[in-house]
Amino acid sequence: MEKYTHLGIYGVLIRNQRLLLVQKARGPHRGKWDLPGGSVEFGEEPERTLQREFLEETGLSSIQGTIRTAVSYTLIYQYDESRLEELHHIGIIYDVELTEEPAGLKAEADGEDSLGAAWIPLERLSALPLTPFAEMMAEQIMDEDDKRTTKNDLEPHMSEE
Repeated sequence: MEKYTHLGIYGVLIRNQRLLLVQKARGPHRGKWDLPGGSVEFGEEPERTLQREFLEETGLSSIQGTIRTAVSYTLIYQYDESRLEELHHIGIIYDVELTEEPAGLKAEADGEDSLGAAWIPLERLSALPLTPFAEMMAEQIMDEDDKRTTKNDLEPHMSEE
């Protein structure tokens, strides 16, 4: 069995309680929803990879990111009819912000990795087939949202009398 290590750069962009995701067109996660992002090209800075991948997969060009975390997983999958592959996938995950209002979202396939991008309501994430990185980040986002809600519920509220 062949073994591969893959390094990718991915972004978490949330607007109006919706997470921006792309549907995978190929590879071991074909059909699943993933964070926008992908492979670092030779000599490319990670932030440049994030910007390039966001433009290619979502059509969004005016973004800025800060590193959120680095995560990894391993996966054995059927590469083709006669061959299994083992993948060690390492992801550097950024929190992404838009630096200006977007003109629109690229909802159609990019001819490469993406079948299109969509804003997915946070409450629907658990019902979708997600890639491991998207699943990890969805869990973190929901935990953060729960903590914010709990904190707000515990704070005293002043009434206007």
